[in-house]
Amino acid sequence: MGAVPEWVEVGLRGLLFLLVLFVMTKLLGKKQLSQLSFFEYVTGITVGSIGAEVVTGLDRNIFHGIVGVVVFTFVPFLVGLLSMKSKKFRTLVEGKGVVFIKNGKVMEENLKKERYSTDELLELLRQKDVFQVADVEFAVLEASGDLSVLLKKENQPITLNMLGIKVPPVKEPQTVIMDGKILDEPLATINLNRGWLMGEIDKLGLTVDNIFLAQVDSSGQLTVDVFDDKLDVPPPQEKEMLLASLKKCQADLESFALATEAADAKAMYSLHSERLQQVLKKLDPLLKG
Repeated sequence: MGAVPEWVEVGLRGLLFLLVLFVMTKLLGKKQLSQLSFFEYVTGITVGSIGAEVVTGLDRNIFHGIVGVVVFTFVPFLVGLLSMKSKKFRTLVEGKGVVFIKNGKVMEENLKKERYSTDELLELLRQKDVFQVADVEFAVLEASGDLSVLLKKENQPITLNMLGIKVPPVKEPQTVIMDGKILDEPLATINLNRGWLMGEIDKLGLTVDNIFLAQVDSSGQLTVDVFDDKLDVPPPQEKEMLLASLKKCQADLESFALATEAADAKAMYSLHSERLQQVLKKLDPLLKG
């Protein structure tokens, strides 16, 4: 039986070293590149370089190098296809999430299994703006190396939904000026025109040529960024002005109810004052800021 062709040997060595590097990576755990220490980063580069050199045979044969590149490209592609079709294979290759904190208690054995120290766990929590383990209900180290954190109910930020306040959906802002040029299509998308835009720009004491970027949000407010970074452009005030006007109207209705002696007028003013007060309660979180 004749000797094995060199290119076949290169291919087999490529498969072998992919398997060896995979096993070694699994042993190192799920730390991402950004979480590796300097020594671990250098070690990874060195191991990969050694593997590549051994695979291609150190003989400067270009064809062997091409075979090695093909192997290192095709195998990950094949692994990706198999991972999509088989959950067991996907779990074997990519790993699965590991619980680090459950019911507010740190799972020390799981930390050791994944080669994470307590300091590293605390660092991951701080990256999620969590500084106290007792605030955490559940935390999972994902297969990607990211830490997913669920805070205890009493430590979760309050949302408008928790307060029973319904808000309309927020649409993406439309860029209506870019590099000092008006964009008509985004304006038409939000049913506005150049006349409205020029009026808003005039209120700010600017011209189109001064504006680097201008956007209109879902509530119709225009925000601008000018070319001159030293120029201070006031933020939009439409919402605040509308809120102030509504509050003044409600206060005026209360004053009218107190000032009049006519029973019918007093009842009418009081009724509309109460209705406007109810409207303000719903609009207040939407119009502030």
